[in-house]
Amino acid sequence: MTEVSTVTGIPGYVAGTWNIDPVHSEVGFSVRHMMVSKVRGRFTKFSGKLVTGEQPADSEVTAEIEMGSIDTGNEQRDAHIRSADFFEVETWPTMSYRSTGVREDDGEYVLDGELTLKGVTRSVPLKLELNGFGPDAYGGTRAGFTATGEINRGDFGVSFNAVLETGGTVVSDKVQLHLEIEAVLAS
Repeated sequence: MTEVSTVTGIPGYVAGTWNIDPVHSEVGFSVRHMMVSKVRGRFTKFSGKLVTGEQPADSEVTAEIEMGSIDTGNEQRDAHIRSADFFEVETWPTMSYRSTGVREDDGEYVLDGELTLKGVTRSVPLKLELNGFGPDAYGGTRAGFTATGEINRGDFGVSFNAVLETGGTVVSDKVQLHLEIEAVLAS
């Protein structure tokens, strides 16, 4: 029988401090390319901490992503994205996210927060799914979360582009964010 927290009504909910497990997590994105397909990528080096409050609305998240760890499956493209045309990782080696609140919106959770990329900070809400809480094989406790959102890369000074003969652009301004996060209870 599944245990239900009497505080939140979320099965197995555990309040506490959690560290993101980068081995079992993914920070990814997709962006339209040449107006006809999507290119997907991910960052392979990131860290973060989550604090689940007694109520979900009292929770917090902080995360840092190493921009040089981008992996789109093509080293030439990755090198271009690391360059001054896009992320300028020599000057801006990390991107960070800091939550400002958690709220319910039409029965779903939204994580409000601030994303800082290339020295620019903007509000970026993420749709949040609580996937579960439970014991792991090592005597610890784990939690899983899925978060999705969208940014306009131009809002962060990532504006390199080329115009196609058909009038479209090589890379869309809209970038879809996809995060699958597994975290380990620290305290």
